[in-house]
Order: sequence, then structure tokens, then C-alpha cells
Amino acid sequence: MRVNTISATAEESAAVRELLAAFFTDPPTIDPAADLTPDVLPTGGVPGMWVNGSGRTPASGVTIYVHGGGFAHSNPPMERIMAHRLSQATGRPVFAVDYRLAPAHPFPAAMDDIVETYRSLVRQGIPPTKIVLVGESAGGTLVLSTLLALAAAGDPLPAGAIPVSPVTDFTESSPSIKANRGGDVIDPSVMGGVGPAYLGGARPDQAPQSPLFGDFHGLPPILLAVGQDEVLLDDSVRFAEAAAAAGVDVTLDLYEGMTHAFHAAVLFDPTGHLPTATTFLDRIGEWVKRVA
Repeated sequence: MRVNTISATAEESAAVRELLAAFFTDPPTIDPAADLTPDVLPTGGVPGMWVNGSGRTPASGVTIYVHGGGFAHSNPPMERIMAHRLSQATGRPVFAVDYRLAPAHPFPAAMDDIVETYRSLVRQGIPPTKIVLVGESAGGTLVLSTLLALAAAGDPLPAGAIPVSPVTDFTESSPSIKANRGGDVIDPSVMGGVGPAYLGGARPDQAPQSPLFGDFHGLPPILLAVGQDEVLLDDSVRFAEAAAAAGVDVTLDLYEGMTHAFHAAVLFDPTGHLPTATTFLDRIGEWVKRVA
């Protein structure tokens, strides 16, 4: 397992927190040059949006992007910007999945939507080795759940996955949930509502809904990114350690002084003035080049 600590000054940590606080009052805007191509390829009936900031076609590969929002919310304008940044970083078109939301559609509905999106691309001739899954927060959980579901079904697996700040254990057993309380932008108490609404009666101590309890053997490379001040820090650390013990190629990037949703700083930083935002996208780009 590779572990990288991404350093940040106290000033930058404070700047990122300020940006996150202004997320809804002063939202970022998308680059007017973004290529929004809604019908690049059909996706098995699963809705979503195609965004291309790479100048390449799906034949060169596809990034499937799974948004966060506590499994219950979406923000299409923000997701479009993130998809554009990810397309630039990964060098391929991005499909942002508009998966079904809890509590109206509890587990496994959202995971099933992502599985079907992936399978539809494979059926149309996109090699699995050219597909990368990227997810943030709840989306990171869904990406890992999707890997486990595909592996259990015997599907050819994607080139790799990048979960950012995922929940991996709905039993809420990670030490950081208590240790980092008060230092993160989210309070651990929110999990008391998020988990049950998403699980809809599914057990919190079983996979694929809680990816930590899954069978990791044979999974493709995984890049985990998480802030060191997050209450969910140890959800990533524990998953990385367990997957590495099962022989998975795992890279764990720990962002110093960063809270949950730190990666959203890339939405506000198109010119690359924030080191953390630049590093986050650079790390994704370098990793994708290595695996896909």
C-alpha cells in the first residue's frame, strides 16, 4: 500500500474551509468552453450528463463520475463543473450518473444504476481497461460498492476506482468519528440519519452496502483520497489496509488539515492558485495514466 501525505499550510486549510462555507451563497461557474455532449453514448436507460474537457472520444476511455450528497441529494450545476475538471484531469469524456436517490430509492437502487451504466458502456465496446470510476463522499461509497457487485457477478472489472472521502462502514466503528469530531465540517450525528435512510433496512455490517466488509480479492487498483481532519478518515484508512492485505494495488492520499469535501476546492480554482486543488487533480491524472 502506498501512503502519501499531501501537506498544506494552516492558511490554505483556512482558505479551503472558507470556500466550502461559500459553496451555496457564492457558487462557482463552469468554464464557458466546456464541451457538454449529452448523447455521446447511451447508458442503459440511466440518466446523467456527458461532459468533455479532454478533446477526446469515448474510444480513448471513459470516466464514470458518481456525485456525493448523502445518497439523498444532487446538485447538477456543481456536478457539471466537477465532471469537467475530472475530464480534464483524466483525459477522457466523463459521464456523471444521475442515480436514484434515497430515501425514495434506498439501497441497492443507486448502486444498480452505476452498475448498469458501466455494463452499458462495456456492451458498446468501451474496454473495461479504459473505464475509471470516480466518486465523492456518498459517491465514493457507491463506487466501492459497485466494484464489489461487479466482482461478485463475474463482470470484467474497470481499470480502477478513485473514491474520495467515502463511507465504508455504516456501523460507524471508525475511531476518527469521535476523534475528529468538532474539527470537520460535518458532525458525526448526521450519520444517524444518512445511513438508515440509504440502507432502507439493509444490514450496516454487510457488503456491498458497507464496502469494508466485502471480499477484496481480485479488485482493480484503487486510489483513496481523504482529509486528515475528516470524521470519515478511518473509513478510508481501514478500507485501504484491508484491501491491501487482500492483494489489491491501493494508494492512500492523506490531505493534511483538510475536512470532508475538501476536494470541492477544485470547483473554485480553475486557474490553479490553490495548491491542494491543483495537487488533487494532478494526483488523479497521474494515477489514471498509470492504470488506464
